[in-house]
This record gives sequence, structure tokens and C-alpha cells, in this order.
Amino acid sequence: MLDLSRLDFMRSGALKRLLHTEQRMRQGPAACARVVCVASGKGGTGKSILATNLAVLRAQRGERVLLVDFDAGLANAHLLLGLAPRFDMSHVAEGAASLEQALIEGPAGVRLLSGGVGRPALATPTRRELERLFRALRPLEDVFDLIVIDHGAGLGYATVAHLAATSTLILVTSHEVTGLSDAYALYKRALTVNPHIRVGLLVNRAPSESAARAAWERFRSACQRFLNRQPELIGWVQADEAVGRSVESRTPVTCGEPESAAACALRRAADWAPLDLARTSSAFYERALRALR
Repeated sequence: MLDLSRLDFMRSGALKRLLHTEQRMRQGPAACARVVCVASGKGGTGKSILATNLAVLRAQRGERVLLVDFDAGLANAHLLLGLAPRFDMSHVAEGAASLEQALIEGPAGVRLLSGGVGRPALATPTRRELERLFRALRPLEDVFDLIVIDHGAGLGYATVAHLAATSTLILVTSHEVTGLSDAYALYKRALTVNPHIRVGLLVNRAPSESAARAAWERFRSACQRFLNRQPELIGWVQADEAVGRSVESRTPVTCGEPESAAACALRRAADWAPLDLARTSSAFYERALRALR
């Protein structure tokens, strides 16, 4: 008997059959995973640190969590989790590997779908390529409780489609003016394609709480003035040498140094209430497909 709570389907080879049963179809959107997008306006904000630790922290609570590294071609989530996947997202898109083969287990039982390194197939995808990939990924929503999507920095085609589809976005920024400016651009674009999106801002690698608060006030003020909207403040993560050590050891900081300042802040971020409500009226990847048209 297949035990979904332990995700034994990944080894059973029965995933494809399971995902297309009439029972799953009858359950409808209410059975779909919650999907949370993690994005930043520019690189170097520590977005992937947040995404990987968030996925692990939620998995530690007993949730079935999938982390999708959508920084296609420049993926690094597998490094941060200490994994070496044989297959990645581009293999799935090309039909060279199945989802069962591409998903790999990480800390606390979190599953990872890597975006791959040095594989240009999805670096600048066409609409047809994304349609094929989104259709391939749609069945995963029927299996997991939470899907965390770690996007590449900026506003690529795939990112915009995801922003149009999601109900919940975590926007990661630094406290510097450049980071805030790029985060504002992404936030504005998200509201344009999805006026109902719920956005939380995390100020990462801040030198102090006062610097993080000042950055939040600048961001909030600009959003309220020019967009008449503002995100929610999730919190801030201070610059912490423990994070650098976790990258070198390829172990999430919340696992390797759980009492460090950064790990404690990340745990608080994982408590953000909208993470428990991140469902949409229809399946996420069905919405993403419509956004491509």
C-alpha cells in the first residue's frame, strides 16, 4: 500500500499513475498544494538561503514540502542542501527524465527539483517550452502540502507567469538602495499582473535592526506613495557568519547552527501566517498556463 505521508511514491514508480486517478480529479483544487513564490529584484540578496531554509523548516513540521529551483541553468539550491541530483528541470521539460527520477530527497525529507547548472535550455524559455514544463509540473500539486518556488533574480518570462498565478509572494531584499529599488520594480510588476497577490517583504543581511527598519520604511513609503499599496513586513535577517559557514558546509543554517541569529530569524519568517493560506481558486500551474497566453 502506497504511503503518501512518507512520500514512498518517489521510489515506487507509481507517481504518474497515482496523480491521474479519478479520485484525485474528484478532489479538485481544494486538494492542491499551497504554492509560495520567493523572488528578488536583484541577485545577491540571499533569496535562495531563505527558500531552502523555509522549505526545510516547514518539512520539519511534518509537511510534505517540495522546493522548485526555478533559477534554470544557474541553480544553487542543491548545493545549499548538500545534494547532487542526477536529473533537473530541463530533463523533465525535454522528456529525458520523469518527475520520479528528477525529485531528490534532502534534509528533513524536503524534496528538490533542481533547475540545473550550465544547462541553457530553460535560461530563456519560449512560451511553448514553458507550457510543456508547467503541464509536467502540475501533477505535483496533488501530492505535496507546500511548494516553494525559488526564482532567479529579476523579471524573466517564467517569473512573471508565476507571479500572475500565485496568491503569495515572499520578496527578499537587502537594505541597500539598489536592492530596494529592484525589489520595488518587482513588486510593482507583481501587482500589475496580479492585483490580488499577497506579498511579504524580508530584509536580508541587514547589519542591524535599525538599518532593516530604515530600509522597510523607505520601501513602504515609496510603495504607498506611488502604488497606493504596500507589502507586509515579514521581518529581517541580520548579516551572520553562520550563514557563510552553512554555505561552505552545504548544510542549511537552521540545521547546522539552529541557535544562530540568522537561523532564529529564518524560523520567525517561516511562521508568516499567509504561508498556511497560500492556495488559489484553481491549481497554480493551470493559472500559470493561462498567464502565458
